[in-house]
Amino acid sequence: MALLSAIASVSIVGIGLSLVMSLLSLLLGEQGYSARAIGLNPAAAGLATLVGAPLAPLLARRFGLTPVLFFSLFLGALCLAAFAVTRSYWAWLVLRAIFGGALTMQFVLSEYWINVLAPPERRGFIMGLYATSLALGFVTGPAILSGVGTEGTLPFLIPIGLFLLASLPILLGARAAPEIETASESGVVSFLLRAPVASFAGLLHGMIEMAAFGLLPLFALQANLGPAMGARLAGFFALGNVLFQIPLGLASDRFERRQLLLIISLLGLGGALLLPLVGPTHQNLFCGLLVIWGGVAGSLYPIGLAYLGAQYKGAELASANAAFVMLYSLGMLAGPPLMGYGMDLLMPNGFFLTIGALFTLYLGFIAWCLVRGHD
Repeated sequence: MALLSAIASVSIVGIGLSLVMSLLSLLLGEQGYSARAIGLNPAAAGLATLVGAPLAPLLARRFGLTPVLFFSLFLGALCLAAFAVTRSYWAWLVLRAIFGGALTMQFVLSEYWINVLAPPERRGFIMGLYATSLALGFVTGPAILSGVGTEGTLPFLIPIGLFLLASLPILLGARAAPEIETASESGVVSFLLRAPVASFAGLLHGMIEMAAFGLLPLFALQANLGPAMGARLAGFFALGNVLFQIPLGLASDRFERRQLLLIISLLGLGGALLLPLVGPTHQNLFCGLLVIWGGVAGSLYPIGLAYLGAQYKGAELASANAAFVMLYSLGMLAGPPLMGYGMDLLMPNGFFLTIGALFTLYLGFIAWCLVRGHD
């Protein structure tokens, strides 16, 4: 029950978060701000993550895990209310940073909760279930927004209600929530060296995910497919995230996870090379491959988390999870400009080829770690 409570809570937050991300971008665009100015808004949240992630386990040890989760939801709801009553660009920038920091604590501690309670023999399946639920949440948010529109306060009231609703599963599972009773002997940054294979899986996933949602529509425009097809391509990528996480999570319970990440990297590289060869002119095949490729790339996150959960316990796991989220956030910041530069150099297939180059680097890194016996 407590495990499902943690998954349900963070999935509800995912619906509200994805709705707000789309809403803020649309409202800023309607006010006439440039793409660069609009891009600074999520960047503020990403930078706040780098502060919020290492703070999360420290606050949970000091005040308790569930009180910090409740506080982060309440702070997020307050930020949403403030978004609704002002249209100041600079105020929104500050609010987005606070909002991002609050949600970082929510994700770091919820993922710690899930990882602690997951049975070792089913940890991959549980993390796959979590990733699937979160992916469904991220698909649902924009769908709700398309129904209610951007006018008035209703688009803000809905995520506020979702954030308050997300506190109920936490309340139901509070008694079984794990506590962080001791301080970690290692700092958050040290886990980048102690568990580099898992940590860099988070980095690569952040780069690919954010770039896919932001730049697949641009790929469609460069390939003369039109904006409607661009939205569908991003949807096909997201669909892969929904369909493949549980099967690949089950696979991670049966195989050594570093070796599975090696195989995933090979498949990711293969997909990045095959998609440009097939091309969007063979639309059905291209979209089918994009679904599979999206599922493969999306599995980097839950398998990386499951690997950390098998390696660390208690305060060490909380700090390792914080390091993982930090690298994921760095990937979200670095991915879009890097892939965008690749698209400028090699239009339109630079998107896939740049990701293929990243998979090649990660593939070589895992192989080196396996040979040397590093985690």
